[in-house]
Amino acid sequence: MKISYNWLKTYIDTNISLEEISATLTSTGLEVEGVEQIGGAKKYLDTVVVGKVLSAVPHPNADKLKVTKIDLGDGKETQIVCGAPNVAEGQNVPVATVGTILPSTEGEFKIKKAKIRGEESFGMICSEVELGIGTDHSGILVLSDDLKPGTPTSQLFGNDEIDHEIEIGLTPNRADAMSHFGVARDLYAALKTRNIDATFKNYDVSNYPTSDFGKNPISIEVKDTEAAPRYAGVYLKNIKVKESPDWLKNRLKVIGLSPINNVVDITNYILHDLGQPLHAFDADKIEGNKVIVQKLAEGTKFTTLDGVERELKGHELMICDENKPMCIAGVFGGQYSGVSDATTNIFLEAAYFEPVTIRKGAKTHALNTDASFRFERGIDPNTTVDALKKAVLMLVEIAGAEIASNIEDVYPNPIQNFNVKLRLKKVIELLGVEIAEDKIKAILENLEIKILSENDGVLDLEVPAYRVDVQRDVDLIEDILRIYGYDNIEIPSKFSFSYIPNQKVSPDKIEDFIARQLTSFGFNEAMNNSLTKREYQEIFFYPEGESVAMLNPLSADLAVMRRTLLNGLLENVAFNVNRRNTDVKLFEFGKIYRKFNEVYEEKKCLGIVLSGNFNNESWTGNIRKASFSDLKGLVKQIFVRLNIHVTDELAAKDDNFLDGIEFISGNKSLGKLGIISKKLAKALGVNQDTFFAQLDWDTIVKLANKNDLKYKEISKFPGSRRDLALLLDSTVKYEDLYKATKEVKSNLLKGVNLFDVYEGDKLPVGKKSYALSFVIQDENKTLSDQEIDQLMNKLIKLYQDKFSAELR
Repeated sequence: MKISYNWLKTYIDTNISLEEISATLTSTGLEVEGVEQIGGAKKYLDTVVVGKVLSAVPHPNADKLKVTKIDLGDGKETQIVCGAPNVAEGQNVPVATVGTILPSTEGEFKIKKAKIRGEESFGMICSEVELGIGTDHSGILVLSDDLKPGTPTSQLFGNDEIDHEIEIGLTPNRADAMSHFGVARDLYAALKTRNIDATFKNYDVSNYPTSDFGKNPISIEVKDTEAAPRYAGVYLKNIKVKESPDWLKNRLKVIGLSPINNVVDITNYILHDLGQPLHAFDADKIEGNKVIVQKLAEGTKFTTLDGVERELKGHELMICDENKPMCIAGVFGGQYSGVSDATTNIFLEAAYFEPVTIRKGAKTHALNTDASFRFERGIDPNTTVDALKKAVLMLVEIAGAEIASNIEDVYPNPIQNFNVKLRLKKVIELLGVEIAEDKIKAILENLEIKILSENDGVLDLEVPAYRVDVQRDVDLIEDILRIYGYDNIEIPSKFSFSYIPNQKVSPDKIEDFIARQLTSFGFNEAMNNSLTKREYQEIFFYPEGESVAMLNPLSADLAVMRRTLLNGLLENVAFNVNRRNTDVKLFEFGKIYRKFNEVYEEKKCLGIVLSGNFNNESWTGNIRKASFSDLKGLVKQIFVRLNIHVTDELAAKDDNFLDGIEFISGNKSLGKLGIISKKLAKALGVNQDTFFAQLDWDTIVKLANKNDLKYKEISKFPGSRRDLALLLDSTVKYEDLYKATKEVKSNLLKGVNLFDVYEGDKLPVGKKSYALSFVIQDENKTLSDQEIDQLMNKLIKLYQDKFSAELR
């Protein structure tokens, strides 16, 4: 949220600096993320001068460029190459001469003599953005014709009032601070509590006329008082819609808004001033002279201000006239409901709408506006009429409006302040520091929280209705702490706690242990959003109805909970590959979600993705493409480090894999690994082989704690290697041979490895050759050749009997 420093000072008067104000706001939870000066003389504007365009001809070597001749008031013609579409002969334009330092998003840049497509250029014709005085970058800034060439632009733009844009990272619960008035109110409470001189200047509408202006010619009917607890309106006539005065336009520009006309600008001003959204209807377009607040039937068509026809779902609150809907209440206006230059009479609306209703309406149609931002979080229901009065007074002054009716306020069930009890001892218990009772009471009073009574250390408090974030005693304690100051809580010099021995290793330690292992192999950790696109249900072949959908998604890209870590990691691969980082090694710890038979399930997984080259370019060796075996070896290393025994490897049944395996330990699945199918990779924009493993981390942590690591001394005696070359049927897999070796049941066999495979025309049809190596070792003595041969003969006989193998 952006606020203006000068605007803020209309409500609070203090001698402390802007830096100190920013620090105080941050300490109270309204974190200041940045401060930028707006207006005032800028040092570079002295060297940006007015230039007269003497000629502008097409560039001989570029279609979109023009070569201009500029009179800078020095009696010479200066050549500048310009790419703006609106540059033309006869214009007065701002010209940054050679040596000028202009602002940019990356700091500053210096204008230098240049040659652009073969044509020399001695400066730059500037736009608003390049001068830092506006936001229009569609073309160069065209100046008044009566300006003299050579005039420094500091004389044109350097005399505006200096202001500062303060960017506040507002948290969703702080609805009370969504305005300049709200921020000032919170700042004052903090300054007063910290004994810093400050005066709070409340808004004043006491000069609103008390005359009887008669009944509103536009009648108001609220059919849904639950969705619209309060609705007020007033009729104004003889409005003169025109450009706003400079002070109003500048206030809006500082906070990033573009001025439109005086009526719209005033409604925007009140929204950011008091936090109360308003809507001005062209009264002459309200059919039947009636405003009806209601919900319409599902399927009703409604065209919004942006020209988009929308189909209502039936839960949106609508503002209607006698014949048609005029706007989605609290969210967006209709195409024909707004104020135009021809408007002379307006119906001005101010309301308090139920937050959930507005939130559902805004999310359904993906409409996020300044008004919906406030309504769906909860505005102050008791400033509605005051905000309306302040807007009317501004319209009378700025737009020449005449008040033509009394304010009609439909408020059948006034929203009351609410009571909360606070036990003073609990404040100390939660904060861990003793704050004096008088200090606590002063903080509460500074926050406009009334102390109704005190009985035996328990305060009975009345909290203002606008503090929607304060519902319990712990909320009050949080408020006390942030106003008292987090920095005022001393960090103790020592901590006392009881140590309870636990035989199990913490899951966090296991996760950290494996994360370190993966990073040592060159992998980077990814953290992706648990919410993902609804369309992924089809792309990733998920069973229908098993995805967990959000009831009110923020957007189409955040509509369902993820079913796998694959979609996020595959998006990461695509992001990197598209930016020429084609060698990707990533891992992610995260939860996945599904709904099965109306039961919601979630489990933590470890996802690992490998794509591109496995090793970096080096003079010591050649680059090698990543392979299925690389990822499989990595996964098996994880199992080895955690002492988890893989008892079986099965073909993975997963449509997202071109080919894959599933790791089994006993009767538990540890996870799957495979090469991503070409179709899936292409759907996410990846055009290179990508390998992915997803391990069931919850199961792995349980097994890691179950299987204790055991350590043994390294053998002092040497091992021996023997090789076998076997002729086998093509259907025999290495895995079958590996498993068969366990039938020998010998403690001497320490390792088996497949180091060569041959299939060719030199072998009989349907045959292949495997070359296996065996490591044989006794930990207590050196083996004799006879003992080694005895074991090898057992292996040979096993392969002959079980697989009809022949020695080559």
